[in-house]
Amino acid sequence: MRHFEASPAILTAAEFAARSLGLVTRTMTVTRAEEFEAAFLAARNERVGAVQVLPSPYLGAQRARIIELAARHRLPAFYELGLYVRDGGLMSYGPSSEDLYGRSASYVDRILKGARPSDLAVERPARFELVMNRKTATALGLALPQALLARADEVIE
Repeated sequence: MRHFEASPAILTAAEFAARSLGLVTRTMTVTRAEEFEAAFLAARNERVGAVQVLPSPYLGAQRARIIELAARHRLPAFYELGLYVRDGGLMSYGPSSEDLYGRSASYVDRILKGARPSDLAVERPARFELVMNRKTATALGLALPQALLARADEVIE
């Protein structure tokens, strides 16, 4: 199995953001499916306040397992894409999946019409969304602040 880590730039940005908020981070790298249990157990034993799952194709493929372990170990977990939250995760903030897929279709269309992929500009996401799962928050014993709920693009009940 080939392992795909989160981008070093994303990890660096996340660590910088955490430090700027006065938070302490601990990076846990999981390279094989059987390592997830130990990583979540270590996080719980170290009494981490929350888990941030960075974007990675490998972690995305393990989405159901990550959500299940976060719930079992009673750890609030945050994700980049709303599909994690729709599948039972606590909260996400990141690019809109629908917007990303729509943009992908546009790229495919241009390539099929003869454009060279190397000539197409890389575009940043245009729309970001905050998605929260109230049911998961309740199961974790968390009360989501009303101000945060009011800002959410979607709240799963």
